[in-house]
Amino acid sequence: QVQLVESGGGLVQPGGSLRLSCAASGSVLSIINMGWYRQAPGKERELVARIFRDGTTNYVDAVKGRFTISRDNAKDTAYLQMNSLKPEDTAVYLCFATTWTKYWGQGTQVTVSS
Repeated sequence: QVQLVESGGGLVQPGGSLRLSCAASGSVLSIINMGWYRQAPGKERELVARIFRDGTTNYVDAVKGRFTISRDNAKDTAYLQMNSLKPEDTAVYLCFATTWTKYWGQGTQVTVSS
């Protein structure tokens, strides 16, 4: 079992920045990768970014060059630094951790609006 607690998110103007955190506890040694999906109203859930234990990262094309995912293995925490935010980044961001199954955080709202 893995438990995930998210923090960060909120309201920001276009061009602004936010940082999301996702702290894992429980069977953390079984985690293969961590990351975030996002879901906007009327849209399908989309994988935003993920990071593997060895540091390998993947990003959806829409956020490349603007978002950076990182991981502090000592703290079992993943971070998503989001820069140059756009209104189309508005969504609920869901942290996940993959073991033999997928565990989810509680989700956090990110709203980009002037």
